[in-house]
Amino acid sequence: MATLTQVRDLLALRGRMEARQISETLGAPLPLVTAMLERLEAMGRTVRVPDEADGCLSGSCRSCPEGQRCLTERWMLKV
Repeated sequence: MATLTQVRDLLALRGRMEARQISETLGAPLPLVTAMLERLEAMGRTVRVPDEADGCLSGSCRSCPEGQRCLTERWMLKV
């Protein structure tokens, strides 16, 4: 079972990461990792960093057939 400390330490080592990457690295379920990241955010330890849609050619992700897959959200430690 992954802990809040492991998630925090992983972000400290790697910088910005997606929740899916953290989940795979720690071998923890994605909903658990997402809940931990949100808890760390509530504690003032992490911050969400939305990535720009560089791969989106039209700039209209809402009508995109991919369903906003080009919009990713990464997490990092709050400095």
